[in-house]
Amino acid sequence: MPELPEVETTLRGIAPSVVGRRVAAAVVRNPALRQPIPDLLPEILRGRKILGLSRRGKYLLMAFRHGHLLLHLGMSGSLQIVPVGTAPGRHDHLDIAVSGNILVRFNDPRRFGLALWVEGDPSAHPLLRNLGPEPLSDAFDGDYLYRRARGRAIPVKAFLMDGKVVVGVGNIYAAEALFMAGVSPLRAAGKISRARYGALADAARLVLALAIEQGGTTLRNFVGGDGKPGYFKQQLHVYGRGGEACTVCQSTLKNVVIGQRSSVYCASCQR
Repeated sequence: MPELPEVETTLRGIAPSVVGRRVAAAVVRNPALRQPIPDLLPEILRGRKILGLSRRGKYLLMAFRHGHLLLHLGMSGSLQIVPVGTAPGRHDHLDIAVSGNILVRFNDPRRFGLALWVEGDPSAHPLLRNLGPEPLSDAFDGDYLYRRARGRAIPVKAFLMDGKVVVGVGNIYAAEALFMAGVSPLRAAGKISRARYGALADAARLVLALAIEQGGTTLRNFVGGDGKPGYFKQQLHVYGRGGEACTVCQSTLKNVVIGQRSSVYCASCQR
């Protein structure tokens, strides 16, 4: 699933080409995503100026004077600029053509993504209103994690992946941050010290920043707004490497299931 770095990469790839331009036309080919694309979306967008493109967690928000287009890439989606005239493929569900002969195409093979119209304050939308702070913001640090973890018995990895605690730290980056901080993903969230949460918050920010610099992580078919894959996969220390040697101590990495998600860690380096 595209996580925060992949969504941020998409935003940075598309924003310079579309912000300040007007929508010439929108074409919906298959509205049957996780929630149906509104029937009137082409009419709503046509002729409107794109005022900005922002991200909240794993959601993209395309701002117009009269509302926002809320986009989510789902499990396997991508949003990218393609040459005008490029024939649509089977999973190309939405095209947004903007002035200057620029075409933005939403592709989603598994159709778990979203393209919804939101009027009013988008932060009040049910999908956004209960989200935690951004992990790259000043609101996220070790003290914050320590306070939120008091009394929590769930494994710290599940705690870190809870979007109500902090947004955008999905399976890949939670695993890598825990390894970098030397914290076992199995530790109870409420049993971790303030100092270790400080190290974990710092590690999460660093891992996410590095992934953004590398254009995200391409495991299957993710591409950024410019159509290029992400290269952070080459820097993964634990995610997807169960049974292989630890890059630090050479111990065999263990693979466990936490919250129905595969979790790889080093029992020697992570305590």
